[in-house]
Amino acid sequence: MTQENKCQWWHDAVVYQIYPRSFRDSNGDGIGDIPGITQQLPYLKDLGVDVLWLCPVYRSPNDDNGYDISDYRDIMEEFGTLEDFDALLEAAHGLGLKIMMDLVVNHTSDEHEWFIRSRASKDNPYRDYYIWRDASGYAEDGTPLPPNNWGSEFGGSAWEWDERTEQFYLHMFSRKQPDLNWENPAVREEIFEMIRWWQERGVDGWRVDAIGTADKPEGFPDDPYQEPGRVTSSMRFVNNRPKVHTWLHMMNREAWSRGGAIVTVGELSGPTPEDGVLYTAPEREELSQIIHFEHVSLGNDPRFDKWSLDRPGLVELKEVLDSWQRGLYGKGWNALYWDNHDQPRAVSRFGDDRPEFREASAKALATALYLQQGTPYIYQGQELGMTNVAFPRIEDYRDLDSVNWYRTVVEERGELSAREALARVHARGRDNARTPMQWNARAQAGFSGDKPQAQPWIAVNPGYPEINAEDQHGDPASVLNYYRRLLHLRKGPLREVVREGTYEPLAAENPSVYAYRRAWGGALLVVAVNFTSREVECPREVCAALEEGEALLGNYEEATTTSVLRPWEARVVLRGAPEAPEA
Repeated sequence: MTQENKCQWWHDAVVYQIYPRSFRDSNGDGIGDIPGITQQLPYLKDLGVDVLWLCPVYRSPNDDNGYDISDYRDIMEEFGTLEDFDALLEAAHGLGLKIMMDLVVNHTSDEHEWFIRSRASKDNPYRDYYIWRDASGYAEDGTPLPPNNWGSEFGGSAWEWDERTEQFYLHMFSRKQPDLNWENPAVREEIFEMIRWWQERGVDGWRVDAIGTADKPEGFPDDPYQEPGRVTSSMRFVNNRPKVHTWLHMMNREAWSRGGAIVTVGELSGPTPEDGVLYTAPEREELSQIIHFEHVSLGNDPRFDKWSLDRPGLVELKEVLDSWQRGLYGKGWNALYWDNHDQPRAVSRFGDDRPEFREASAKALATALYLQQGTPYIYQGQELGMTNVAFPRIEDYRDLDSVNWYRTVVEERGELSAREALARVHARGRDNARTPMQWNARAQAGFSGDKPQAQPWIAVNPGYPEINAEDQHGDPASVLNYYRRLLHLRKGPLREVVREGTYEPLAAENPSVYAYRRAWGGALLVVAVNFTSREVECPREVCAALEEGEALLGNYEEATTTSVLRPWEARVVLRGAPEAPEA
């Protein structure tokens, strides 16, 4: 760790992401809530995590499951009250756990007071809180034409016509999520004051949603990537523009830095490792770390973007993850994740969720990623090896993104059959991650505790009798207990070498084995993982590296030192003890 990148508390921390609606229902209404999270704090403490990232719990009409906020300073009624939130903070802090909130400030709900006032007239003080533009012209039937050809991430035009004031407003996501105008100093100050208000309550960190979209191209020119006759998302045209850095620095200076040792992670689409350094270098005073999408976007379909059935190749995956390890070393900091609320289950996408391979591959994925340099992020249920779900009808899904895409390609354009489109939703839809947490093998996976008659807001994954926390708790060979051991090693015997060590890929071109070496002081850590569902010969240089140390961790009960790696086998060896090298 360089002097400029000196150790921070979150360099050794592990973050656990909670999707509150699906985590734990405490009152039997079928919706997870804040008291439900408080009930499960001992489970989270026992797992070995340090920070709980809560997806939005603010007041919202729920067009996009809470990412459309109507009041930043209140709690959604379904989730509880501000008093419930304060009780969660107190209980979490009492166990040594920190709370990270989701900061959604690229847009608000169209039911937020600011937007209600903004659309009331063209000359009111809130008009410039959002982005309004005149029509570019009118069709023959008098229909106003949008200011440009930008497409929303959720389908269709990014512009919505407002009859009352006869202008369009911009929404890069849902039409009920109008984009805030970050060029307006009054908007920025409202946001900074809101952040300070939550930090004064005791919030310890922020995950900043879609912040790379805040700076819009000057003059609002047409998106050159749009294809004639099709409207696709303009995110790649809009994202990661220069003023995002300026505004993040302002947010750090005016809000985050006034809250003590606040951790921040920004969600950014399309950055390179070089961009990652600009966002996370400590001397730039912007973000602590970033969440990028490069590895989870591998295998995307050129025509249908993320809605793909293709599986990324291991060499390509290694190239991406290795580039971020090398690119940020000594300069910035990585966020390490497989799963989150916007992604399918990693064991289904990158591993093998068939019963004979699910547990081994879930453990293998964790081993490969969480011994790299960066802050690990674990999404609820990942520690159990939860899998994708394949609901039989599009009506069974709740995710706005999935439903809109299905309707577009099946009903509007006729580009795919219902069966073909549904298969893609099964593979990549966001509801894969949003089915209720699987606590036990009883009714509804124990999601509503002792109220089994409660009907969850979205159906439970039918695999819960075989995959649940209660059964895994007492099984030493379970995925849950493997995660506990891995996190214990990362935060204990391996702390310095994982936090500080150099990163050297091994057998980078091998299509079956992911291996690397970490070195720091007198310690040498070697990680080798078979990324296939068959036995493979260990590459010579990997076998030689494994022989350099003593076995520390493996995902098979019977350890072996042979040159053959079993399906999804992970081996971790350590030589020496980490000591700070001489300057």
